[in-house]
Amino acid sequence: MNRQSERIAREGIDLSLSTLADLIGHACVALTPIHALIARHVLVDAGRLHGDDTTVPLLARGGARTARVWTYVRDDRAWDGGAPPAALFYFSTDRRKEHPTRHLAEWHGVLQSDVYGGYNDLYLADRSPGPVRSALCWSHARRKFFELADIKAIARKGKKVVQEISPIALDAVTRIDAIFAAERDITGLSDAARHEARQQWVAPMVNDLHDWMLAERVRMSKHNPVAKAINYMLEGTGRWEAFTAFLDDGRLCLTNNAAERALRGIALGRKSWLFAGSERGGDRAAFMYTLIVTAKMNDIDPQAWMADVLARLPDMPVSRLPELLPWNWKATMELKRIAA
Repeated sequence: MNRQSERIAREGIDLSLSTLADLIGHACVALTPIHALIARHVLVDAGRLHGDDTTVPLLARGGARTARVWTYVRDDRAWDGGAPPAALFYFSTDRRKEHPTRHLAEWHGVLQSDVYGGYNDLYLADRSPGPVRSALCWSHARRKFFELADIKAIARKGKKVVQEISPIALDAVTRIDAIFAAERDITGLSDAARHEARQQWVAPMVNDLHDWMLAERVRMSKHNPVAKAINYMLEGTGRWEAFTAFLDDGRLCLTNNAAERALRGIALGRKSWLFAGSERGGDRAAFMYTLIVTAKMNDIDPQAWMADVLARLPDMPVSRLPELLPWNWKATMELKRIAA
């Protein structure tokens, strides 16, 4: 290929990318009313949310910088809450605490998350419209013990195994796994039934775990990795109370896995696309992730749904826009299928 051909090919690719970006921009504008309804469903109507974030590369002068995509997930299926699941995404150029503080400025309820300190302003007692309650993730806590008890993973990393796996870490994993097993048995029950079962069966196991961790910790050096895993659950004001908040509220989950599942597509996508080209591109990506992930959570094809919504929006009165939300659209399509 000569230089002229190379230039034409390159400009053709640039034109295609520019056209694609314009199309996505137009789609974002057209779908803004639907996005706003999903945001209201998540941030206004929900009393409990899952929150998390992940890294995305952002094109910057001289290379790429690390930006973030945040998600807030409403998913009440674990306790048969009845509300349709949905996920809301935001983009930011960094991980400063001002971002979740702004995202959730008008919301209060229970936030299920990891121990990221950027949420701390949400928990302040004098916060308006009210303090957010923290419920921490047991998957994160279990992972710290599991890494110390997984000798196969250590071997895969090429590290020399000096001794057998930590028996204390293994004991912790066994105890926590028993709690997970009990929780699996009550998934999908009402919040009242979940609360009753937890008080009867789960709370004693949690209390035993707490006493066991305290007893083991006093026999360890503070530099012991197992002691650090224990401190992850016990140290800090209100830390253990946040880990055990689920015992007193049947709506709460043991883990923050709902948010991690919502972010999975972004984690996988990083292997396919190189970076967000700009802050505006990051915002548009977060906008589209809100629509796509919410559609998938409601078991519908995002492409089919958005194509139909874009076709119907110009003639749809504002009062009927909720009909185009993924869960309502799905119900309408199902009725049409049955009628046909």
